[in-house]
Parts: sequence; structure tokens; C-alpha cells
Amino acid sequence: MALKFSIPPFNQHKFIKFFWYSVLGGTGAFMLMLLMISWGWFGKLPSTKELEDPTPSLATEVYADDSTTVLGRFYIENRSNSNHREISQYMYDALIATEDVRFNEHSGIDARRLVSAAVYLGRNGGASTITQQLAKNLFKTRHHSNIVATLWAKLKEWVLCIRLERLYTKEEIITMYLNTVQFQGNAYGIKTASKVFFNKTPDKLNLQESATLVGLLKAIATFNPINNPERSKYRRNTVLEQMQKYDYLKPEVCDSVKKLPIETHFSSESHTQGQATYFREYLRDYLNRWCAENNYNLYRDGLKIYTTINPKMQQYAEEAVLKHMKVLQKEFHGMYKKRVPWNKNSESLNNAMQNTDRYIELKKLNATEDDIYNAFYTPVKMRVFTWDGERDTTLTPMDSIKHYLYYLNCGFMSMNPKNGYIKAWVGGINYKYFKVDHVSTKRQPGSTFKPFTYAYAIDNGIPPCTYFPNTPPVFKGYESWQPKNADGKYGGSVSMRTGIALSINCIAAQVLAQFNEAGPQGVIDLCRKMGIMGEMKPYPTICLGVFDVSVFEMIGAYSTFANQGVWTQPIFIVKIVDKNGNLLQDFAPRTVEAIGADKAYVMLDIMKGCVNFGTGNEVRSRYGINTPIAAKTGTTSNFADGWFIGITPDLVSGGWVGNDDRTIHFPDIYHGCGGHMSLPIWAYYMQKVYADKSLNVSQGDFEYPKTEIKVDMNCSNNDDAETYKDFLIGY
Repeated sequence: MALKFSIPPFNQHKFIKFFWYSVLGGTGAFMLMLLMISWGWFGKLPSTKELEDPTPSLATEVYADDSTTVLGRFYIENRSNSNHREISQYMYDALIATEDVRFNEHSGIDARRLVSAAVYLGRNGGASTITQQLAKNLFKTRHHSNIVATLWAKLKEWVLCIRLERLYTKEEIITMYLNTVQFQGNAYGIKTASKVFFNKTPDKLNLQESATLVGLLKAIATFNPINNPERSKYRRNTVLEQMQKYDYLKPEVCDSVKKLPIETHFSSESHTQGQATYFREYLRDYLNRWCAENNYNLYRDGLKIYTTINPKMQQYAEEAVLKHMKVLQKEFHGMYKKRVPWNKNSESLNNAMQNTDRYIELKKLNATEDDIYNAFYTPVKMRVFTWDGERDTTLTPMDSIKHYLYYLNCGFMSMNPKNGYIKAWVGGINYKYFKVDHVSTKRQPGSTFKPFTYAYAIDNGIPPCTYFPNTPPVFKGYESWQPKNADGKYGGSVSMRTGIALSINCIAAQVLAQFNEAGPQGVIDLCRKMGIMGEMKPYPTICLGVFDVSVFEMIGAYSTFANQGVWTQPIFIVKIVDKNGNLLQDFAPRTVEAIGADKAYVMLDIMKGCVNFGTGNEVRSRYGINTPIAAKTGTTSNFADGWFIGITPDLVSGGWVGNDDRTIHFPDIYHGCGGHMSLPIWAYYMQKVYADKSLNVSQGDFEYPKTEIKVDMNCSNNDDAETYKDFLIGY
């Protein structure tokens, strides 16, 4: 028997009622869900205050003295903001045409694209708007990858979109998006991306560059123009076609630009590369302390640090260091072809090994001596520094230590003596491989300390033309100490003027001896006024510079002579402002009147002898610099330290050259003196500074003081200069 089914008659009224109940109920439930999300029932959302002032991590930017050149950044996320006017219009057009063509029409959620995405299951593109992507970038709504969490994140983004659209204009929203989006590994925001990929500011981006960056947003690894230029070009052309499709480009322009190759000017932002690397690291340490004291985060708060560094002078200083040190290193290697520069019985190798990260980590792991030995004598692949470029090689870690022990290093600084502004700071030959900053670390100054002894004498009434016997003096209580002249020559009388020009040790000691027991402490007291704050013992040996002092302190102290006797504290920051441009702190140097203006001028006058006929005469004879210069060379007794400091009216510059290990040095005075090791850096630097007329550095003489000079500076008897003309030049 067949079964029969009865189909109930269609009830149109009930169907319509059910349909509208479903639509209205679903819509109501959806709206209620959005309200509950906005109330925070499903997780906290940003407050209105946070929406009005979104705070993604912003890099702190370090500016040169022109307030536009960025020397470097400190960041967790390398992100810097630009305002709307600082971004190329091509960038906005390309972004809208590619990512959200109805951006100016919708209110954060594009219903039309939403329906299309649902019907075609995303095959015709997603429904995410620029505002939604901004919400995701600003407030990190995506934490999980499963589909449920993603849907919740989407709903949260919708709520945030509505709020953002209420608070900001379309112009502000798209600019904020370009400031927050990731373009590469740790490159966030259009300002950073423009610098990294094209080495230019966002307002200078042309059509093809803008299209390349917008294309990169689809997949930053796949369409990276550096690593995948062909894929990047394909994606860039897709962006150009979108711009043509939506009338941002004419067809003929689109076709011509699509034929162009991908052209980049990659500029990697690494703390070991770029200008002023040693200065930036010194600045980082200073700013970390400043931020801790003032409740700021150096890596997140987007501070702007305006420094005193002049980008051109910094470039010239770095070029001078590299030019000279490469030649000097070749000389040093040549003198040690058949033997090592360190004493085989010394602790040089052991000390160097114990300072390595490898050794420190092994000790933390309680490694045995055998384990440590094996670790340092097992060959490994590594990249090492050479003056001909980095080299990939295989060495044992101990061989690597020996390789680096051969290298001489240096510290060089240049400052304006009138305002204390440091204009150039070079802490070494290569920050990537040699981390020690030789501007701030301390070494023996040798004869560059002698001017402070002479300044103390002049300040206490001894005229520069006073003659002293060229013999070792005897100091009460220190009878066993006798200074020795570098050339071993003694006898006759020498004026203070010639004594400082030729750097004769016995004359400096004789000058100090005039003050008996009070002399050493008097020199120390004067040095304190001139900014030298390290440990100094009141011993007679102080006149020969046998204690440690930094290049930073020495350049600052010498500036006293050029600033009419007033010590001006060297400074490297002008001001710090927050991300909104509000001034947080400005900086001004401390000043101390150390000696009278007339006494300072006398010192400048007698220090001119160093380059006119003394130990620094190669400034004139070899490098052809004929401007008024006061200067001093310096060499320590075992040739481990070579110094030269030159003073001009607008700049006091100079520094130190040597090996980090004090037992490693040139074997003779000619190669190991300050005039050979350090003077050429100063000369190369000043040649370029003088040649660059835009720097407006004076080539005139020092300003004559208003105070009358009552001492004779023109010594009537110059026989002593003629007698000692064969003195070891450069000591």
C-alpha cells in the first residue's frame, strides 16, 4: 500500500512574519553584540582618550645642528610620524586606488564591499577598509589566528572604526594609517620606509616609488623591492593599473611608468652604520639616564633630540680618521712583519680573551679550563674587519684576538670654543668591530698637558720670555725623580716660548719647580676650572701628563684659551622636545672664568710656535695650512699614546691615537710621536673645513683681549730656537 504525504498549504502571511522576525531579530542581535563589544563586555577596548591620542611606539629621532638631518633613531619599532603635507599626493592616490577606492564615501565600514566579499567568499578582494586597518595597527586587535578569534577581532575593529571616523577627518585617518603601517621588518611608517628604500623624505616620493611602497603592503617579504625586484615590479604595475582604472592616472602615463625598472636607494638604519656611530651610542647612554630621571621611554615616546653635531664637519672628521688611520695601520703592520707587537710574556692575549663575550659566557656556564681552551683554539667561520673591507674567513677565536690586537685606534673631537657646541665626534675606526669610544675613555695625555703648567706660570706672573736651564730640576721630597728629554740633550737656557714649542721636558719641569711644593696642586686647581675632573695626584710628574684624561676633557680645556680664559662646558644637545613638539628641556653650557683674557691670549701666542717652528711644524710644511693656529703635540714615554690638539678662533679640535692595549705601540719615536700618529687627522679635517665656505669657519687671527697685555711676548733672543731646531719634531 502506497504511503501518501500531504503538503500543508503555503501560508504566505506566516512566512513574511517569520522572515521579518529573523531579519529584525538578527539585526537586533548583531547590533546588541556590537553594543556589548563597545561596552567592553568581551574585552577592554581603547578609551575615548586613547582614541583621541593613540600612542604606538615611536622612535626617538636624533637631529644634527641643522634640525633636519637625522643622525639616527632609537626604537623598538622603527617608526616616525609625518603630517599630511609631508607625504606625496601620489602615495595617497595609490593607496586609495589599491586598498579602499570608496574610502572617501564610507564611514569606516564599506557595506558594498562587505556584501561582495560575503557573496564571492573573498575571491574579488576583502572588505577591510583603510580605517579598519588603522584600528588593527593602532590597537593590536589581532592576537590569535583561529577563525573565531579573528571574527571577534573584526567586530572589535568595526566598533573602533566607527569611533575613529567620528573623531578624525578622512585626511587624518589616511595619514595616521601611513604612519603606522609596517613596510619592512622593523621599518614602520611612510617616513621610515621612504628613507630605507629610497633615501628621501615622503614628500619627495615620485609616482613609481609611491606605487612600489603601496604594492609592498600586500606582502612585505614577497614584494620587497630589494630582495624581490621582479615581483615588486609586477605588484607595482598592478597598483598603477588600479590608479588608471579609478582615474588617478591617464592611460599613457600608466603605460610609460610600467616600463620603468624598479630603482631603489637602500639606506639601512643600523646603530652600527651611518654617521656619528660612536657619538650616537654615547648619546644613547646619556638619554637613557635622562629618560629615567624625567619619566620618558627613549624607545617608545617619539622624542626629538636636537644635537650640536654638524653633519658636514662630522663627515670631514670621519673621512680624515679613515684616510690617516688606514696608512698608519699599514706602517704599523710593516714594522711587525717578523715579530708580534705585544710582549710574548705579557698578559695581552689573556686579558683580551677574558674581555670577549665568548669567554664571559663560558665562565657563566662554569666551563672548565679545558673547555675554554678548546673553545678558543677550535676554528670557526667568522667575518673580520680589515682596512680593505670585511672578510669572511675561518679562524680560531684566539687567532681572531691576535688579529684585532694589531689594530691602532683613535678618538677625535671638534668643538666651538665660544658656545661649547661639539661639532664632530669620532670615537674610533669602526663601531661595528671596535665598540670602545675613544673620545670619552681616558689615556695619558703626555706633552699635551704641558700648556696647563705654562698657563699656571703665566697666570702667576712668569713672562713667556723667561729663560730656564735645560737641565732636570730637583723637587723637594722627590729628589729621585729626574725628567728626561726625548733627544737626551741637555744644557744651555731655553725660554718658555721655545720650551713649549719644542716640547722640552726639562723646561716644563723647571717652570713647575718655580712654585716648589705648591706647583703641582696649583696646576691641578687650574685644570679643575678648565673641566678636567679625573684623578690627578699633586706630584711633580704631573707637568709631563702622566695621569689619564679623555679627549672630551682635553678639547674642552684647550677651548679655554680660545675663549679669552673662560672655560665653556662642551655640550652635545641643544634641546629635547616630545612627539608633539613641546619643549621638554633646553641645554646651555656651564662657564667658569679660569684665567684672565690677557693670560689666555699669551698662551695662544706662545702655542703658535708649535706649528710655526716646533713639534707640529708639518701643519705648515707638509699640509700647507697657513692660518693662525695654536697647538700642541703629545707623546707618552713608551710611544703608546700620540696626541695633537689644534686651536683656531672658531674651532678647537684634536685627539688621541694608539692601541687599546697600552703595551702595544710603535717601536720608535718617529713613528710613535703625536706629530706622526695624530696630527695628520687634524690637518686633513681642517683642510676640508676651510675649503667648505658654507661652514663660515674663520681663517683669521685670535681676538685681541680688551685687557692690556703687560708682558713681552717677542723674546729678544731667539738663539735657543735655532739651537734646538733639530729637536725630535712631533714629540
